[in-house]
Amino acid sequence: MNESIQTQSAGLATLGTYTHPSDPNAGTWIVSHADRPHAYRIVHRLPDGAARVDTVVDLDNLQAKLHKWHREGFVQQASEEPAPRPERHRFMQALRAAAQRDEARCTSPMKTTTIGSVHMPIGAGGPLVPPLDPAYLFSARSGNVLRDIVENRRILLIGHTGTGKTSLIEQIAACTEQGVLRSNMNGQTTIGDFVGFWTVKGGETIWVDGVLPTAMRDGLWLIVDEVDFAEPAILAVLTAVLEPAGRLLLKEKGNEIVTPHPSFRLFATANAVGAMSAFRHLYQGANVMNEAFLDRWRVHQIDYLTPDDEALVLTRRFENRVSSGMARTLASVAADCREAFAREDLSSAFSTRRLIDWTALMLRTGDPEAAAGPTIYAKVTAEDAALIRNIIRHHIALDG
Repeated sequence: MNESIQTQSAGLATLGTYTHPSDPNAGTWIVSHADRPHAYRIVHRLPDGAARVDTVVDLDNLQAKLHKWHREGFVQQASEEPAPRPERHRFMQALRAAAQRDEARCTSPMKTTTIGSVHMPIGAGGPLVPPLDPAYLFSARSGNVLRDIVENRRILLIGHTGTGKTSLIEQIAACTEQGVLRSNMNGQTTIGDFVGFWTVKGGETIWVDGVLPTAMRDGLWLIVDEVDFAEPAILAVLTAVLEPAGRLLLKEKGNEIVTPHPSFRLFATANAVGAMSAFRHLYQGANVMNEAFLDRWRVHQIDYLTPDDEALVLTRRFENRVSSGMARTLASVAADCREAFAREDLSSAFSTRRLIDWTALMLRTGDPEAAAGPTIYAKVTAEDAALIRNIIRHHIALDG
């Protein structure tokens, strides 16, 4: 009986029927796969063929049923039918094999550097390469983003304020010596800033490229921050270049077509779209992104670092000035503040940047409370400051 259950857990056993050898009126229990993944259908048929029980259970409940039938004297009949739905199990085997073949095929004649386990092409360098942060941690969340960059996917990072969406792209660019342009959709960015405009210089009318055609021509990476606040005209322009080989039509410049450089990459960040739409009320002014627009992106949801990862960031940045115990305590403070933000007890998020700033000033002053003044409390409402102060006091004996 236990061997049968273990085999079913692996998805390899033949499901069968259970009858009582000495009680012809006991009926027959029939076990089969349900339509729902990892679920089983149990039917109890009486000798006249009527179904008295017909239900769907999970594996734990099925195991309990099998033990019960065993105690009651039921035995499993051999089944002549093949194992049901073997393709369900073959699919994952085929998928893993295909993924291994793709990984082996992802080689490039270009000079590369390795981030995690991903080989990234090295860019042309220059003044637009972001500064490298040696303490930056490429956590597990980075892997698929890195691979999408290599494949030239259009990447949309969604998540709360301060989760490190923009810094992730900038640090990948810093490691690969890739120039980056940023355009923040803060309500002041116009279509001219984004696409370009005509102006008069030295008595001559000239065209000035915006950030999008500049990045496309020069092979730069463009980050469109807070794309859910962008004007409809900017979103319409973006849609035209969202395909990997998408080109830009400059109608204002005589319908000139801008073809993207092979190194051009397009990124966007947002707080309240897709899986984050439930938090739109926390980000006043955010626009609704329709499915047609979202389907043109590879969307990654970026959450805050785990406390363990954030503690590691602190010890890497401040080295022996912050012990592992101190780092875990500070990371716990940040995690509790974020949980309060998710519950809407706090109106402001708590970024890793804020945690690092607080830690740096704390090391200078020797006083967590005094350091929290200009790095935390002055940036939030009085109500938020009071709650954060209580969270800090919960983890740190400030009077000790």
